Amino acid sequence: MRRRRKRKRLFLLLIIGFLAFLFIRSDWIGKWMYPIHYQADIRASALNYDLDPLLIAAIIRVETNFSTGKESKKGALGLMQIMPDTADWIIQKAGFANVSEDTLRHRADVSIQIGSWYLSSLHKQFNDNTTVAVAAYNAGPGNVSKWLNNGTWDGTKESVSNIPYGETRHYVQRVFYYYNKYKQLYPEFAEQKVG
Repeated sequence: MRRRRKRKRLFLLLIIGFLAFLFIRSDWIGKWMYPIHYQADIRASALNYDLDPLLIAAIIRVETNFSTGKESKKGALGLMQIMPDTADWIIQKAGFANVSEDTLRHRADVSIQIGSWYLSSLHKQFNDNTTVAVAAYNAGPGNVSKWLNNGTWDGTKESVSNIPYGETRHYVQRVFYYYNKYKQLYPEFAEQKVG
């Protein structure tokens, strides 16, 4: 009787272990845990601004987890959390028309387009260094330039721990965590990038 119970427990544990293995390794579970919403808008902006769509998706995931209508404590708006002054500068510089704080806050396509344009401009400003562009997206290009110029940070992913702002350090780490997850789960989406 006792031996029979042990076998049943062992069998049950093996089944649970096998199911857990399938659960962890399953792409559909991964995609359920790490979804990419607004794929068409992300793809369009990635193509327009020569960006990796998975990087845009990772930034959105960290900023708002794909929720529209967000406003941060500091006043950043929309899906990609753009500060109003930065949004005004982007709208003027890029020549966007009919964009208000309300459309930036509530329309995913507008937020993705403006955030992607800004990310692209940061890429250009920092010689296509994605790590630096992501840090500048969070901390601002002035702060990042200061860190690079005074030797506080060398701009590499390996030395992210040298970024003096804890928020930015963690932001960069989280963006690349999600970026790598997305690369693993959505290779077909990554292949659609430009350059």
